[in-house]
Amino acid sequence: MRLILLRHGRTTWNAERRFQGQADPPLDEVGRAQAYEVAALIAALRPDVLVSSDAQRAAQTAAPVAEVAGLSVRLDPRLRERSLGHWEGLTRDEVAERFPSEFADWVGGRDVSRRGGETREQVAERALAAFAELPDVATAVLVTHSATAMALCNALLSMPQQVHVLGPLANCHWSELLAEHNDHSGPVWRLRAHNIGAPGAVAPLPVRLDGFSEDAPDADA
Repeated sequence: MRLILLRHGRTTWNAERRFQGQADPPLDEVGRAQAYEVAALIAALRPDVLVSSDAQRAAQTAAPVAEVAGLSVRLDPRLRERSLGHWEGLTRDEVAERFPSEFADWVGGRDVSRRGGETREQVAERALAAFAELPDVATAVLVTHSATAMALCNALLSMPQQVHVLGPLANCHWSELLAEHNDHSGPVWRLRAHNIGAPGAVAPLPVRLDGFSEDAPDADA
């Protein structure tokens, strides 16, 4: 199997660097254009099945993919973004001001469950459950969210959830994984590509003078 993990297009909240989590803002004008642009690229991979998070921003991204690829979309709430508790709806600056110790943990790459949201392990568990129900096909596309895609990637690649080595996906970019058969222990997953999208510039995350991004490894949301 080839697995494509596609992140949704941009929302106004993304542009404002506002934590989304399981809040449900729609795609903005840029995000809608991104979804139509990426649809042909994903369709060219000849997917056999298309499953999307039931969040508006993901379903709206999946719709043009389905149209171009000639597929139907199945919505699955287990592919939603990581729940962020009381951070949802706040900007980075607002979280830093209201919850400085939590924000410091997040910037340091540490899991922050005390904000009332999910742990990375919990996100990986539900995403794996959705993945396990995919039919036996050559190519499957999951339209999801940055932190959820990273958690599922880590799980399939047998990497710990404490550190997201691959980093967050840009809007309407994807990771591609391939399963290689192993007679002794079942399929072994390999990462073939990461952060692939339509040609063109992608706005990078701001970088501090010490060389670190302003965002933690599981940034989005």
